[in-house]
Amino acid sequence: DLRPLDILSEVVPATGLARGMRVFQVQGVHGFQLAASRPRVLGFPASRLFIHCDRFPEEFSIIVTLRVLGVPAKRNEYIFTLMAEESPSVLVGLRYAPDKLHFLFWSQERAGGWQTRVTFHNVSLSNNQWHTLVLAVSGQSFSLTVDCSIPKDLVVETPFPASLSVKRASFYLGNRRRRKGVFTGLLRQLVLLPGADATPRVCTAMNFKEATLSVPTVLQDVPAKPASNEVLKYPYETDTKVTLGSRPPCTKQEKAQFWFNASRRGLYLCNGSAWISLLEVKQRLDYVEEYQSLVTNSETMGVEVFTIPKAGLFAATANRYTPPGSAIYKWTDGKFVPYQIIPTYQAQSWKYFTIGKKIFLAVANFEQNDRGQEFSVIYKWSRRKEKFITYQRITTHSARDWEAFVIEGEAFLAVVNHREGNNHNIDSVIYRWNPRTGLFETNQTIPTSGAYDWEFFTIGPYSFLAVANTFNGTSTKIYSHIYIWLSGSFQLFQSILTFGAADWEVFRIGDRVFLAVANSHSYDSGMPAPSNFYAINSSIYELNITAQMFVKFQDLLTYSALDWEFFSVGDDSFLVVANSFDGFTFSVNSIIYRWQGYEGFVAAHHLPTVGCRDWEAFHTAEGSYLLYSSAKEPLSKVLKLKTT
Repeated sequence: DLRPLDILSEVVPATGLARGMRVFQVQGVHGFQLAASRPRVLGFPASRLFIHCDRFPEEFSIIVTLRVLGVPAKRNEYIFTLMAEESPSVLVGLRYAPDKLHFLFWSQERAGGWQTRVTFHNVSLSNNQWHTLVLAVSGQSFSLTVDCSIPKDLVVETPFPASLSVKRASFYLGNRRRRKGVFTGLLRQLVLLPGADATPRVCTAMNFKEATLSVPTVLQDVPAKPASNEVLKYPYETDTKVTLGSRPPCTKQEKAQFWFNASRRGLYLCNGSAWISLLEVKQRLDYVEEYQSLVTNSETMGVEVFTIPKAGLFAATANRYTPPGSAIYKWTDGKFVPYQIIPTYQAQSWKYFTIGKKIFLAVANFEQNDRGQEFSVIYKWSRRKEKFITYQRITTHSARDWEAFVIEGEAFLAVVNHREGNNHNIDSVIYRWNPRTGLFETNQTIPTSGAYDWEFFTIGPYSFLAVANTFNGTSTKIYSHIYIWLSGSFQLFQSILTFGAADWEVFRIGDRVFLAVANSHSYDSGMPAPSNFYAINSSIYELNITAQMFVKFQDLLTYSALDWEFFSVGDDSFLVVANSFDGFTFSVNSIIYRWQGYEGFVAAHHLPTVGCRDWEAFHTAEGSYLLYSSAKEPLSKVLKLKTT
């Protein structure tokens, strides 16, 4: 009746596991591990499968799902065999050698008979992954399909016998009735399907490596939960792996693996989609201490901290004067040390981003170069030189900031043009990456007024881009705008009144979305001068889902604020503001605000800074840090967050 004959299930007693079998979970998938000590235990009479006929099918498919360990070059391991009780010969068998799969069968058409071996070459299974094999046999034709890919077809001289007796024969799982050649990997599926090529029936799942036709109940992905305090009917073990370092991916492949976060002293378990906290020391910010004084080439307008895979942690400072230009520092032995000097022209900021395997660093230059040309430059990381090299120059106008982002799989780079000559009302530009030319090309222009900053963010399926407009030629009391991506371009979503806006910072606390603006000063040529241009409120806005707009949540008194930086310590959320000038002195305290729920953000720490321009939060295995840049002295500082 062409029903699948589940060889694997026949070995498992209804009351539990057979001796010599253990259940392991690897990459979220369960499989049997077989012991070599008692190979005969892992067998059963063929008559249990062939009830009405003692002949092996002339046409059939064998479906196997397995995970192979590394096999020595000269070793063969048997996946299964069918053997007569009175003979050491293999009637039917499947064995694996490095990069080869052998199908064995016994032909009795001549006196005495002989064994035929059909070998499939270049079958690589020893990569610690699950694989599903479908071997289809019909006469002289043999076809092997691995993970539902293109089949390997062979036609041999000796056909599979039309009448192979299985009387007084037994199946043996993972062996040939002796200890030598026992299968050392994991078996999940072993099915015999008489009569046809099983590939169309098997290759219907999205995950072809685990495509199934029939899997024993013991190996179902989610074992039945015991009632009350009963134990599992089929206990299983797992191939446990603990990953250290930064947060690794958590997909079905990493399911049941662990990650230890050294900086948070936390242990997490991957459930197939997210890391679940099992054990974590909940850190709390106690105080901030000075950790490193970073001497820079000149005053620093901005700083960017980033990690290059296999290279390390870096910080790029945007320095005012050339020569010598701006610098890149590398985190070495717990400190930032000089790594590379790059010529820049009153650099304002850096932006690190990647496109595929390419790594880039873009600088926003405020002034012209020695030849009177005004360019901002994109640099590309050379893996061979382990340095950033010039990749593309883009004409800009007193550029203040770059923002890199991806929408619907396409890469974009947006530049903020501050002014052209004395005209502050000019276009800023959004560039789109052309994968054919490998260059950024103009995609859209957006009118801006003395703009300082772009901030890209997403909410659900929607993409947004906020611009901080600073000065329109007569006033800093102007609208900054939030744009939404619709029909292939950014369109106006909301306008918010700001006062010399220098920065937007988007952040999330739980399910709530906030947007903070740093207001730098209040000036209007047509209005009486205020008592202090620089002591003004900066504001935090929260997304109101019902109104579909950002509404004011909180005002905080700041002093010529130029930057916000959001960071977390344990379960606590913080905002640090870059206060740069109070109207009298550049030596002004910048403040860390702690999230206090209903109270909003409350001042928690006052940090002495000089002309503070930019904040960056970063983490290493040794702890959490803040780095601030000074626009008034050639000295930036790394502060360490001390926790309890």
